[in-house]
Amino acid sequence: MRVLLDTHLLLWTSVRPDLLPNAAYLLFDDPDNELFFSVASIWEVAIKRGLGRPDFQVDPRVLRRGLLENGYGELAITNNHAATVDLLPPIHKDPFDRILVAQAVVEAITLLTSDPVVARYPGPVRAV
Repeated sequence: MRVLLDTHLLLWTSVRPDLLPNAAYLLFDDPDNELFFSVASIWEVAIKRGLGRPDFQVDPRVLRRGLLENGYGELAITNNHAATVDLLPPIHKDPFDRILVAQAVVEAITLLTSDPVVARYPGPVRAV
């Protein structure tokens, strides 16, 4: 299964693995799963770090490099992803979460999230 991790799961994987739910560990350890991160997550970390958010105090360049070195695939944002945001129901207002959902829909990749609001989206979204 191809799995796109939301931003918090990426941060927890990289910086605070003690916060990861057990269900996430099982998915990460399964060799049949291919793990991805979105450029949107790196962008989100950069913006929220710049705003001084304490839960985003990681250098986005270091985060990206570490994810690539650990075999994660990088998912760019395309025009199709951006346009698909318009088709999503207004469940969540966060633009970063909405683009992740749109990417999951367009790419037919499972979005793994720890956010119960994001998990309410129809389509390939799975809560852990």
